[in-house]
Amino acid sequence: MYAIIATGGKQYKVSEGDVITIEKLGAEAGEKVTFDQVLAVSGDGLKIGSPTLAGASVEASVVRNGRARKVIVYKYKRKTGYHKKNGHRQSFTQVKINKING
Repeated sequence: MYAIIATGGKQYKVSEGDVITIEKLGAEAGEKVTFDQVLAVSGDGLKIGSPTLAGASVEASVVRNGRARKVIVYKYKRKTGYHKKNGHRQSFTQVKINKING
């Protein structure tokens, strides 16, 4: 059984027991989180919402919060002496899928 959920502007295919990395949520490690934007659920047949399924949800628990590796953004224009170096670390939340209700 799997479900397709939407969170943080992205869609994820999840099954029970999966650990996924998503955009940062405002929850601490150990807290329970419920995803209500369920786009599809596969169990005894595939149910697809338009755009979401009413009454379907996915329960998860937060494993940890963190920041990804640094990405270097380097801008350069030739012959003008223009150099600009920036770094970015994206924040994330790692969650473990406990139950799919659908």
